[in-house]
Amino acid sequence: MESQSKFMELQLSTPALLFSAITLMMLAFTNRFLAVANLIRGLHKKYMENPDQDIIIDQIKNLKKRVSMIKYMQLCGVLSFLLCVICMYLIFIEAQPVADYVFIGSMFTLLISLAISLVEILISNQAINLELKDMEDHFENRKSRLDSWFKKDKNDA
Repeated sequence: MESQSKFMELQLSTPALLFSAITLMMLAFTNRFLAVANLIRGLHKKYMENPDQDIIIDQIKNLKKRVSMIKYMQLCGVLSFLLCVICMYLIFIEAQPVADYVFIGSMFTLLISLAISLVEILISNQAINLELKDMEDHFENRKSRLDSWFKKDKNDA
């Protein structure tokens, strides 16, 4: 009776399936990075014009954290991609037990990359909420000024 491995035997096509998923994920991460970089450039310009705005300082802190997270997302994505390539090579040279562990490493780094991405999305939502709160505060302030202009004076009646 043949001894069975505790892992299913990987085919060459199994890690190859991750190629398209990882490359699409990396494209999304790069697009996020470019969007954040453009936001930073715009905030830099606003900050130079008026450095006393607290909302800009809060946004800068938020974006700095997001840039760092995107860097780690990309790093884990590239590592996952690299491990997939190594896994395919190991399967090709019939080093199945090592290929199994390398494939697990690839999946694990992909999972880490996605987890960081999830946290970065939550932080991004916080940034949007900061902007919305600032606009709401502005609107409420403006509304109260307009209300005071259009209120009928009791003496006019």
